Amino acid sequence: MASESANSEGVELGRFLRARRTQTSPEHVGLSVGSGIRRTPGLRREELATLAGISIDYYVRLERGKETRPSPAVLDSLARALHMDDQEHQHLRELAARAARYAPEPPPAPSRTVRPHLKLLLESLRPNPAYVISRSMDMLAWNFGGLALYAGLEDWPAKHRNLARYLFLHPAARDLFPDWDRQITGCAARLRAVAGTAPDAPDLTNLVGELLLKSPDFARLWERYEVTRRKPAQKTFHHPRIGTVTLTSQSMQLEGTPGQRIGVYTAEPGTPDHDAMLLLDMTAPQAAQRPARSNAEQHRQQP
Repeated sequence: MASESANSEGVELGRFLRARRTQTSPEHVGLSVGSGIRRTPGLRREELATLAGISIDYYVRLERGKETRPSPAVLDSLARALHMDDQEHQHLRELAARAARYAPEPPPAPSRTVRPHLKLLLESLRPNPAYVISRSMDMLAWNFGGLALYAGLEDWPAKHRNLARYLFLHPAARDLFPDWDRQITGCAARLRAVAGTAPDAPDLTNLVGELLLKSPDFARLWERYEVTRRKPAQKTFHHPRIGTVTLTSQSMQLEGTPGQRIGVYTAEPGTPDHDAMLLLDMTAPQAAQRPARSNAEQHRQQP
C-alpha cells in the first residue's frame, strides 16, 4: 500500500512537469528551432534536461514517476528552465515534498461541519454576500446574498452546491459571468493546485472525476495542469434579479477548520453596485431574514 501511494505521488509530480514542458515553446526559453517538423509539442525531454543541467535519464525518471526525491537544487533548476512563476514553483516543491514522504494511506475527506459562530459571522456580514466553502469548493454555509448571487444555485440540493460544479455544469453560469471562459480557467487552476497536493483525497477525486466525465471544458483545462492560488479580484455578474453588478471578492482561510475558507463580496457604499447588493439582500424571503430560534425557544412556544 505504501509503495502504491508513493508511486501515485511521484506520478503526480511527473504529470506536472510534463504539462509544463509540453506547453513551453523552445522560443520562450531562448532555443533556436530548425526548419524541420517537430513532432513533440513544446520542449523535448532532452532539451529541458540540458537547460536544467541534469541528465536526460534522470529527467525521464522524474517525468515517469520513478524518481521521487529530487533535490531542491534540481527543482529550482527545472523551475528556472521552464520559466515557472512563483505559484508554479511552489506547487512543484509541494508535489516533490509529498512524493518523498511516502504517505501510507490517502487522507480522509475533511469534515463538512461549519461551526455555529461562523454561521453567525456570515449573517453579520449582510448585506455583503458571503459563504463558507471547503477545499473542494463545496458551499457549506452562506448568508442569503452569498447563495442568491450565484443565480440558479439554490435550485440544487444543498449537498450538490459546489462552485466548481456550478461554473462548469449549471446552464445559468455562462449567462451570469460575461467572462465565463476566464472564470472556468481560474477555477480549474485553483482546483488543480489543491488536488495536486492531495491527489487521492476522496472529496477531490470524486469532484474531479465527475467534472472530467460531464464537462469537456473542464477536461481540456485539467489536462493543461495550470495552477494558481486564490487572490482578490473584481467580478462582474449579469444577474437576472439585480442586473449587472461588479463586486470585489476576498477569500480567507478560516483558522481551526479543515481547510475551510470564507468568501465575501463587497462594493463601495453609495455606488450603484452597492445599491444592487442591498437590493439582492432585501429580496431574501422573510424566513431567511429572521434569526433562527434556538431549540429551547421553540420548545417553550409549543402548546
